[in-house]
Amino acid sequence: MLRTNDHLSADPRRLLTRMRQLMAVQENAQERLDHLTDLIAEEAGWDVSSIYLQRRSGALELCATHGLDGASVHKVSLQPGEGLVGLVARQARPLAVENAQDHPSFSLKPETGEKAFHTFVGVPILRGGRLVGVLTAQSREVRVTQEEEIETLQTVAMILAEIIASGDVIEAEEMAELDVRQSRAERFQGGAYSSGVAMGVAVLYEPHVGSEHLIADDSKDEDARLQTALKALRASVDDMLAGGRVPLGGPTRDVLQAYRMFANDQGWVERLREAVKLGLTAEAAVERVRNENRARLMKSPDPIFRERLHDLEDLASRLLRHLDGGASLLPDLPEDAIIIARNIGPAEMLDLDRSKIRGIALEEGSASSHAAIVAKAMGIPLVGRLEGSLDRAEEGDTIILDGEFGLLHIRPANEVIETYKERMLALSERKQAYAELRGPAISLDGQRIALSLNVGLLIEMTQLEETGADGVGLFRTEFQFMVSETLPRLDSQGKIYKSVMDAAGDKPVIFRTLDLGGDKVAQFAPSTVEPNPALGWRAIRMGLDRPGLLRYQLRALIRAAAGRSLHVMFPMIATPWEMRAAREMFERELQHAEHRGHAIPSDVKVGLMLETPAMAWAVEHVIDAVDFVSVGANDLMQYFFAADRQNSRVSDRYDVLSPSALTLLKRVRDVCAAHDTPVSVCGEIAAKPLEAAVLIGLGYSSLSMSGNNIGPVKKMISGLDVEKLTHWLAARTDSPADSLRPLLLEAGEEAGLPLDVIDANPQIQ
Repeated sequence: MLRTNDHLSADPRRLLTRMRQLMAVQENAQERLDHLTDLIAEEAGWDVSSIYLQRRSGALELCATHGLDGASVHKVSLQPGEGLVGLVARQARPLAVENAQDHPSFSLKPETGEKAFHTFVGVPILRGGRLVGVLTAQSREVRVTQEEEIETLQTVAMILAEIIASGDVIEAEEMAELDVRQSRAERFQGGAYSSGVAMGVAVLYEPHVGSEHLIADDSKDEDARLQTALKALRASVDDMLAGGRVPLGGPTRDVLQAYRMFANDQGWVERLREAVKLGLTAEAAVERVRNENRARLMKSPDPIFRERLHDLEDLASRLLRHLDGGASLLPDLPEDAIIIARNIGPAEMLDLDRSKIRGIALEEGSASSHAAIVAKAMGIPLVGRLEGSLDRAEEGDTIILDGEFGLLHIRPANEVIETYKERMLALSERKQAYAELRGPAISLDGQRIALSLNVGLLIEMTQLEETGADGVGLFRTEFQFMVSETLPRLDSQGKIYKSVMDAAGDKPVIFRTLDLGGDKVAQFAPSTVEPNPALGWRAIRMGLDRPGLLRYQLRALIRAAAGRSLHVMFPMIATPWEMRAAREMFERELQHAEHRGHAIPSDVKVGLMLETPAMAWAVEHVIDAVDFVSVGANDLMQYFFAADRQNSRVSDRYDVLSPSALTLLKRVRDVCAAHDTPVSVCGEIAAKPLEAAVLIGLGYSSLSMSGNNIGPVKKMISGLDVEKLTHWLAARTDSPADSLRPLLLEAGEEAGLPLDVIDANPQIQ
């Protein structure tokens, strides 16, 4: 006979209150788990209540029960996906079955005595979207399980997850292999987006709600707090959309539209309110619903659902901040903090105490993300694409972050710690040795090579003195625009540019005009969704088609350089007419400044950033319109080889030391030399000692790179015989080899290379 439950607790808050009281009692781990199951069965009116916890193998072990045979505790386990308990774990969602033994997934364990029980309910025990275990309830009679009963069990499971993970329950020796408390060493492989090695303690950017803040004293008060926070959240999203503004480092307008939809979604709101009515605090309700969303959506094979997860995650974090009065979720930092987060905006990074940050580990991120740009500027190691790391780390864990190889070690073994200590000491000594090379870069045979900096933030200008660089070969101006809520005003732009020139003193600074588009988006700038943004409407193409933004920037640069020399460079020129049009626009702005009576620069140099193969083969047709050429090797080489350098599947399909690539680079240098036009190379190939040596051998006497690469390149130059390398290369540019790299390394000193470059190359054993 089918029945409903007449024993359901009238007030689930009483169950939560009794759970809190139980946790205050001093007892061992097993006794506490046993009492928890007794309490759940008694208050919720079930014949059976059981807790299954996940072992590191993935199996689910029966760790406590009320109603089943107690002798089966720690002896019965279900393999991944086995039985109804395994089904709950696999789907990460509740399951209610009126007659369990009729279900196709039912797996009988006779030693538990469960054959006497029919109705089954199971809910996942989740923390951070990660399965900790499964909480089950069973009854002798066949009956319909009410939605309120499932809600109660989900709330209990959420609290159980926090209690278990806090270590308040799991401490017995027989539970050492359970995967409920983070204790074992973890290693994650990600992407190295800002170099360096750091050791410190974990600081979680989105910490879990602590177990002491889970159960509410007054549900009505908590519901009022939740409603107030939801109202503030909706108002903030509406305000950003209405004003056309996005917070610093914030989401795009499309994402904000998704936020608005979710923030007003009654299903989401009702789930939050229901959790509060059951006795949770507003914060715990947000955490519980976020946990459930994360567990379900992360299992979905559909990438659209996984993308929506990011919207929901950020929305939950914003709601938690409103509940906390708008405060940041980031706690006070220890002296050696390593931030672990899903993602982080550039403005938030700049607000961090730089003196305490040792590194940043992100579950998302990319080499070209705002976070990576700021991390490089701050000299902080950053590793991204570390999926699952935030859920595996606990506040205060020992962390090693390897920004050279893209590794994150959580709770590393002692031998790993010692190995990294030795490596960090060696890196420190090497850095000190490089810091002492502040003089000019002069080769073994007496040739002077100019080494300049690539920077994008004012805080990076201190590297000029630290490295002894000859100037700034590339100042990326777009970053100020990408992190700004609105178009930076003329005075604001000019102030930045003037500060950069002040910091450079008598050393030259080359300002690259806005390189927006592709993966670099400003909310106030025109943009469009394109199938291949790297080859789309970006940089000078946007500037010429919508000239207002570019003219505004040129005007700010001219005013900032009043009475001083100004070097301006235009990016992504593909045809001669684009360069001529850009120069004409610049000349008009100079005339505009003169007519208005503004002080103008004492000297002006206008440059071409050569980043397209088309321009490399047409540079002689535009050379009369430029004062200098800078080869943007990163884009030039990826377009030349039709392979995205940031795509790990194809980035190893080419070598810039191939004869074809070197022939192209040599051609550009020879055309510039024939017209007496200064030419330099900036980008990753200029920053690698072996590649830099080859560029110098091709005739380039000016290179530009990030500050941490100047020391190694300068040391290489001091041992380089340029004339010998030039002759060696000239005899081999017609080689049929895929790359000259192995031939170069084999020739070694015969090709003029210093020994340390040969020894440092990973291809040489």
